Amino acid sequence: MRGLLPPAFMTQELQEKRSMHNLRQYQVPLQSYMAVMDLQERNEKFFYKLLIDNVEELLPVVYTPTVGEACQKYGSIFRGHQGLYISMKEKGKILQVLKNWPDRRIQVIVVTDGERILGLGDLGCHCIYFLSIPVGKLSLYTALGGVRPSACLPITIDVGTNNEQLLKDEFYISLKQKRATGPLLCNLEYSSMLICSVCIFSNNVLYFAA
Repeated sequence: MRGLLPPAFMTQELQEKRSMHNLRQYQVPLQSYMAVMDLQERNEKFFYKLLIDNVEELLPVVYTPTVGEACQKYGSIFRGHQGLYISMKEKGKILQVLKNWPDRRIQVIVVTDGERILGLGDLGCHCIYFLSIPVGKLSLYTALGGVRPSACLPITIDVGTNNEQLLKDEFYISLKQKRATGPLLCNLEYSSMLICSVCIFSNNVLYFAA
């Protein structure tokens, strides 16, 4: 590494101070949110260190109210994923989808179908992956409850949306169809959770709906 990095040594405390200084420069909350989520993707341990030490200031950034705007604009700012995505197209293949998750030691699962998000109504699956309600909640369970990040699993079940604006949005990347209801919806959600508990993960998993 000689010659590839500046000579100064920066402690973790100083790195944290610099990160918070940089975050405070953003005038738009969504920009702060994206910067924090980028940090989580690059350096998860440092992300949680920053969140735990500055939870009062960062709570409105990683969760409500900023995460609501992130959900609304998800299609435009999508970068990667941090959870499982189960759509109507996976009917009959849910076991195969769940097996794709690399860690079997799951303790907490947060599930959403995007129908009622933070009083914003039907956002479809604009709340999936790292810009999501489930990921935001699980970050708080780790920072405030001590649940290890690898034991958390966010799941979005895509059953369509009744939001006409999303159905017409060219950047909307989930199912463009009217939201499924009744037995079809219940069977998909029940099957997902049953397979999670019995076939994939231990049966002491805690589930939370988002």
